[in-house]
Amino acid sequence: QVQLVESGGGWVQPGGSLRLSCVASGITFSTYVVDWYRQAPGKERDVVATITLTSGTNYADSVKGRFTISRDNAKNTVYLQMNNLKPEDTAIYYCHGWRSSPYEAIWGQGTQVTVSS
Repeated sequence: QVQLVESGGGWVQPGGSLRLSCVASGITFSTYVVDWYRQAPGKERDVVATITLTSGTNYADSVKGRFTISRDNAKNTVYLQMNNLKPEDTAIYYCHGWRSSPYEAIWGQGTQVTVSS
């Protein structure tokens, strides 16, 4: 079956770190651009990081310098390393893979990240 499964979420104090994983099944993940999105209560679902087919990266201003997206194609996995976490980072984090011609997209189920003291 085709699916993305996120893991690594949980509770952490401000200033702490978490590493999220997104493992793809049923596809060759290296042929997909992959984004991490997050959605907090009352807010839009916004992209926070993107990694391209050639491992180029892009980040939202709110996480730049703190988060790092990477991929391990041999493991069919994309990671999001989150450092110096802030309460404002609290959200459900979703993995999103897509490609074009034709357009195809896959969403993971989400993993909760809670940052509080």
